[in-house]
Amino acid sequence: MTSTCIRLIHSFYESGGEGSLSNLMVKFKGQDYRQLKEAPLREGRKFVDEKFPANLSSLGKLENMTAEQMRGFKWLRPPVSNCWFLSSIGVLNPWWHKWCLWNKVSRVCLKPLDIMFETSTSIINLRYQDGSEGSPSNPTKFKNQDYAQLKDNSLRGGQLFVDSSFPPELSSLGDLKILKKTEPPVTWLRPADILKAQNRKPKPVFLYEGASRFDFGQGDVGDCWFLAAISTLTFQEKLLAQVVPMEQTFDNNYAGIFHFRFWRFGKWVDVVIDDLLPTRNKNFLSVKFKGSNEFWAPLLEKAYAKVCGSYADMDAGWSTEAFKDFTGGVSMMYDLKDAQTCEEMWLSLTRATSCKSMMCCSTDSKKDSLENSVSETGLVYKHAYSVTGVTEVTYTEMESQSKQMLVRVMNPWGKQEWSRQWSDESDMWQKVSPEDREKCDIRNDGEFWMPLEDFCHYFRVLYICCENPNFLDGDLTCQWKSMSYDGSWVAGGNAGADFATNPQYRVQVAVINKQESNDHNVLLSLMQVPQQGHRKQEEYYTMKLQVYKVPPGTPQGRLPSSIFKKPLPSQSTKNLSLKKEREIVKVYSLEPGEYVIVPSIKDVPQTNTEFVLTVYTKADAKTIPTGAKEETIFDVFNHYADQNSELSHRQLQKLLNDRFPHGTFDLDTCRSMIAMVDQDQRMTMTITEFSALWKKIEEYKNLFYRSDTNKNGALSDQEIQNAIKAAGMDVNDATVKMMISRYSDSGSTILENFISLMVRLDKMSSVFNNNSTDGVITFNRDEWSNIFMYN
Repeated sequence: MTSTCIRLIHSFYESGGEGSLSNLMVKFKGQDYRQLKEAPLREGRKFVDEKFPANLSSLGKLENMTAEQMRGFKWLRPPVSNCWFLSSIGVLNPWWHKWCLWNKVSRVCLKPLDIMFETSTSIINLRYQDGSEGSPSNPTKFKNQDYAQLKDNSLRGGQLFVDSSFPPELSSLGDLKILKKTEPPVTWLRPADILKAQNRKPKPVFLYEGASRFDFGQGDVGDCWFLAAISTLTFQEKLLAQVVPMEQTFDNNYAGIFHFRFWRFGKWVDVVIDDLLPTRNKNFLSVKFKGSNEFWAPLLEKAYAKVCGSYADMDAGWSTEAFKDFTGGVSMMYDLKDAQTCEEMWLSLTRATSCKSMMCCSTDSKKDSLENSVSETGLVYKHAYSVTGVTEVTYTEMESQSKQMLVRVMNPWGKQEWSRQWSDESDMWQKVSPEDREKCDIRNDGEFWMPLEDFCHYFRVLYICCENPNFLDGDLTCQWKSMSYDGSWVAGGNAGADFATNPQYRVQVAVINKQESNDHNVLLSLMQVPQQGHRKQEEYYTMKLQVYKVPPGTPQGRLPSSIFKKPLPSQSTKNLSLKKEREIVKVYSLEPGEYVIVPSIKDVPQTNTEFVLTVYTKADAKTIPTGAKEETIFDVFNHYADQNSELSHRQLQKLLNDRFPHGTFDLDTCRSMIAMVDQDQRMTMTITEFSALWKKIEEYKNLFYRSDTNKNGALSDQEIQNAIKAAGMDVNDATVKMMISRYSDSGSTILENFISLMVRLDKMSSVFNNNSTDGVITFNRDEWSNIFMYN
C-alpha cells in the first residue's frame, strides 16, 4: 500500500504576492529589514529597535517579578562566545545578535529580535588543503615553538613560562627612543604583578565581554599604525578570533604563556610569548589598557613585536602592513590627494563598509615640526588613525535642509580629537535630528566625526583591507578565488630589466561580465619576503608587476622577449606608489584569452630574493607557473578524496564549488551526478567514475563558452537550445523549454546550472539509447523504479 502526498494549492496568494512564501511575509510594524540595516552597516553601529525598545514597556508584566526587580535588569547583547544557541539554528545567518535581559544572577533571553549583518562572500583559497601546514586551522610554528607542548611542560614543572627566543631583556625592546632618556630602568612584570604594583584589586583577565577599540591606548612605542589597525580589527569578530585565540585565560591552567596568529608571506604562523610585559614606574611602556584589567591588547602587541624582531622595530609604519598580517587579504592604499572627487572617495568608503573591510588613514608630516605635534585642527602630524564608520545626516540651517557626508575617525592615543566642524563640541550637532545627534557621543575618547571634504583634505592616505576584493565594486555576492605561488629572483639569473628572464605565470581567463562596466575580474598581489629578522633592517627592491597578452596558438613554455612589448594597463584605483615596497597590488579587467604575468625587480639581486604572488580571479581562470607541472585529474581527485580514495556527495560539492566562479552546486545535484556514473551503486565515486564525470564537465564547460556568443557569462534560452543541438542530443522543443525552466534563473543560465542540465540530459539520452529498440523503451516496474529513483 502506498500513500501519496499531494501538494496544497493555496489560491489565496498570487505567486509572489505580499505575504506569500516567495515574497517572505508582510513587514511587521511596517519595518523593512534591508532598509533598516543599511545605516548601521555604514556607521559601524548596532541596530536599536524603536518599535520594541529595550525598556520596561517591552517587558510588560512578568509573573513573580516586582517593579523594583524589573527596573534592576539591564538590556545587553550577549557575548559572541554564546554560540550554543546560534549553532542549533544553522539554517539562519551565523551573524546573529539578540537583545538579552541580564540581572546579577541569571540571564534570560526575552527579546527575539534578529539582526543579521550582511557579509561579503568568503573567498576560496586554493593554496591549502584543509588542515595543511600554514593554513588557518594548522598554522606554522613560529621559531618552531609548539604552544601546547610548551604550556604542558610549564604546568608539569610548576614554573611559569619564560620565552628564551624573545627574552624579557633590552634586546627585545631594541633601540627605543624612550630608553635614551634618563628615567628609571625598565621592569618586566606579569599582568597580576602589574595590577598589584598599581594597587588595583581586580584579577587580570585576557578578554572580557568581547574586544573593543576603547580597551586600549598607545604607549611610548611609535606603533600608532599597528594600534589603529587593531582598533578596526575589533569590528571583525571572525578575523579577530583567528588572530587572537579566545580560549586563553589567566584562570584555569595558567602557565604564563599565550599565543597569537598572523599571516606572514603566504602562511599563517602561530607565535608563542610569555606574559612578561615591559613597564617603567609601574606603568606600561607599550600599549596600555584603559580603565579595565584586560590584557589581550598588550599581549597581542608583544607577539607582533616578536615577529618584527623587537618593540623598536614596530616604530613607524603603514597600517596596510598590519592589515595584511591580520588577514592575508587584499590590502590597498589610496592617495587622497589624487582622488578625483570626494564623491568618488565616498563610494569607496561605503563599499568598503558594506563589505566589512578594515580601514585606516594617516596624516602628512609638516616641515620643521616636532614629532607627534598637533595641528591647529586638532589632528596630529604624521600619525595613523582608524576609520570606524561613515554616515550621512540631514541638518537644518536658515530654514533649509542639507545633507552632510561624515566619516568617523579614531586616534589610537584615546584622546586628542578633530576640533573643527562636526567635532564633538561643534554646534552643527544642534542642527540635526535627535536620532542623528545620538551618533555623536561627546566624550574625550579619541573618536570623532568630520566632514568628508575635510577628511579628504587633511588626511594623506586611506588604507582599506578585506578578506577578498569585493570592496572594489561593492558586489557582496561574487565568489572570488585566490591562489598563491612562492617564487624567487635568483642572483645573477632570472631578474633584471629583461622581462624574458624573470619568472612567468600564464593565466587563462575564460569569461568576463560584460554587464558590468570595467568589470575587475583579476587582482594581483606581489610581496617580497624579507631576509632580515628585524623589520627596520629589511631592504626591498623596486618591484614591477605587469601583464601581457599571449597571442592565440602560442606553445606552452617560457615566452620570448618579443611578447613583452606593451604591457596591459592596470585598472587599479589610484594607489599610493612607493619607491621600494613590501607589496604591490594591481587590478585588471581582462577579456577572455591567455595572458602572462611577470613579476620583476629593477636590479639583479646579489642574493636570492623570494616573493609570493597571489592571483585573485572572479571569472573561471587557470594560472600555471611557466615550467610548473599542470594539475592533472588525479591531482584534483586526490585533493578531496577520503582515505578510501572515494568521493562522497559533500566532497564532490566542495570540489566543484572550489573550481567554478559562482560556486552554486547544491548537494542534491552532486548526489545526482554521483548516481549518474555510480557503477556499483554505493553512492560514492571512484577515480574511474570521477574521470568519466570530469570529462563530461570539461566538455560541457567548453560548450558553454562556445555558445555564449555575447560573452556575458550566461546563456539565453536561444543559446541553450543551440548548445543542446551542438551537443548532438535529439530533444524536442517542449523538453528543452521544460529543462530551461527547471535550470534557468530569470531568463539566463549560468555555467554551473548549464552543466547540471547537460549532465542530466546526457544521462537521459544514454539510458534511452542503451535500452531502446526501434525508438521504444520497455521497463518493468522494478527496472523503472531503480533508474528513476536513484538517478
